[in-house]
Amino acid sequence: MSFLELLQTVPAAFAGACLILGLMVGSFLNVVIHRLPKMMELAWRQQCAELRGEEPAAAPAYNLIVPRSACPHCNHAIGAWENIPVISYLLLRGKCKGCGAAISPRYPAIETISGLLCAYAAWHFGYGWAAAGALLFIWASLALTAIDFDTQLLPDDITLPLLWTGLLFNLSGTFTDLQSAVLGAVFGYLALWSVYWLFKLATGKEGMGYGDFKLLAALGAWFGWQLLPLIIILSSLVGAVAGIALMVVAKHGRNVPIPFGPYLAGGGLIALFWGQTLTQSYLQLLAAP
Repeated sequence: MSFLELLQTVPAAFAGACLILGLMVGSFLNVVIHRLPKMMELAWRQQCAELRGEEPAAAPAYNLIVPRSACPHCNHAIGAWENIPVISYLLLRGKCKGCGAAISPRYPAIETISGLLCAYAAWHFGYGWAAAGALLFIWASLALTAIDFDTQLLPDDITLPLLWTGLLFNLSGTFTDLQSAVLGAVFGYLALWSVYWLFKLATGKEGMGYGDFKLLAALGAWFGWQLLPLIIILSSLVGAVAGIALMVVAKHGRNVPIPFGPYLAGGGLIALFWGQTLTQSYLQLLAAP
C-alpha cells in the first residue's frame, strides 16, 4: 500500500499526517504574524515618501523569507534544531539558547492549535477537497486572529485571498453552492459596512475597521449567506464575553478598542465544523410544536 493510499483509506493516518503538517505550518504562521505587519509598515513608509516626491530610503530586504529568524534580544540566529515545532520550545525550556531570554509561549501555542485543528479537520471531513480547504481556512484564521490582537489590522494580503479561495472551492460546491457563496460575500461585506456607517452617523466614531467587512465577506464566500447570521451571533457573543472579561480582569477601560476580527474568525471556525448542524438544530427547534 502506497502512502497516498494509506491516507485515503486510514482516517487515523490522514489525521496524523495533517497534525504534523499543521505543526509545521503553525511554525511558519508565527513568522507571518510577526513580519507581515512590519512589511506593511515599510510599504506604507515607502509610499508616503513617493507621494512627497522623495526618493525612498534604501533598506535591507525584509520579507517572510529574509532575513533569517533571530532572537530579538541578542540577535542569535535560530538554528534548524531550535525551530522544531513545540519540541524545540520544550527542549530549550522556553529560553533563547544565546542569551537565555524568555521565548513567548505564544509560539508553541500557535503551533499546537494549528496542529490540533488540522488533525480534527482531517478527521471531520476525511480525505478530499473539503479537508484541504479546511486547512487553508484554519491557517488564515489563526494568522488573522493573532495579527488583529497585536495590531488591530486585518491585512488585505490574507483577507482578500481568503475570499477568492472560498469562491474557488465552492465552484464545485465543496462547502456551499456557488450562488450562496457569491451572495454570502456580498451580504457579509454590506452587513458590517452598514453597521459601521450607522454607528459613525450616530456617534461620530468608527466602531470597526474595513478589514472586518472583508473578513465577514470571506466567511460568506466560504459558507454561504445562510450561515452569516449564525457567524455574526456567535462572534458577538464571544466578543461581548471577552470584552467584559478584559475590562474586569485586565482593567481595560471602555474606551480601549477591542479587535473584532478574532471573534469573527472564531465564529467562522465554528461554522466550518458545525455550522450546518447548528442551523438545522435551530430550525428544527423553531418548527417543533
